[in-house]
Amino acid sequence: MSAAVAMQAPWHLADGSTAAFLPNGALHLDHGPIHLVIAAEGSRAAVEAAYGKACRAFEGLLGGLAQDLPRLRKPLDTKDRSAWLSRTAERMAAAVTTFKDTFVTPMAAVAGSVADEIADAVWPTPGLTRAFVNNGGDIALRLAEGQSFTLGVVESLSEGQPAYRLTVSRQDGVQGIATSGWSGHSFSLGIADAVTVVAPSAAAADAAATLIANAVDCDHATIRRRPAQELDPDNDLGPRLVTIEVPPLPHAVVEEALDRGARYAAALLSQGLIAGALLCLQGETRPLGSIAFEDMSAP
Repeated sequence: MSAAVAMQAPWHLADGSTAAFLPNGALHLDHGPIHLVIAAEGSRAAVEAAYGKACRAFEGLLGGLAQDLPRLRKPLDTKDRSAWLSRTAERMAAAVTTFKDTFVTPMAAVAGSVADEIADAVWPTPGLTRAFVNNGGDIALRLAEGQSFTLGVVESLSEGQPAYRLTVSRQDGVQGIATSGWSGHSFSLGIADAVTVVAPSAAAADAAATLIANAVDCDHATIRRRPAQELDPDNDLGPRLVTIEVPPLPHAVVEEALDRGARYAAALLSQGLIAGALLCLQGETRPLGSIAFEDMSAP
């Protein structure tokens, strides 16, 4: 980072959340299920100002979100015109309004919406050149003119080893990157090992990655599924079957599942809802969009 930040012990914010600087100078914000890593680059004054803004925006975020939780765990009711109590909840709802032809609740966009909320709080700060907020792998990205951002993309959430390299620049119009799959921290209706999406916002990327990963699916006797409510009574999927095990599948089954997901992703791409996607299942991939996912194993 272009401006070093001195290491400090964790400190408590007003709502009981904690903040701490990591060894690389990034800021770690922690409260309940939310664990954010915020990195800002630019002048020392700009970085310090950005981190102060991030802390202030984080205070009360989880408590505010909790007030809307009962509504967030249900599909949007188009007849319900009541205001959301939390701005983050409003972001979540807005992110899923475009997905009208499939089951989805605003919870599909929670991680990306939180990341966007903090990213918008710190950007723009005069003197910053880049900033990102990483919320468990869902990333809100902000770039100044002429800047780019490179990251590794996994082929499987269970392994976590980057297999592809992705570079986005300011002119790509990408401000969000998210990954979903059946072995991740959230439930999935599909069997994708990993679906990574780039989109205009982290909330949009989060929702789209969830739904594309759901679409990467097929029927096969060896795939194990259980009702979501048996695994977590408070989740938003209720009795819907979520994937808990995907053994090695015949090649034709893998291709069929990826084809289904790719068709759905292509529809989102044609509507301008996403800028690109990489679908991965048992060593096979489907890249979509003009933004290149570079194979790191290629010579």
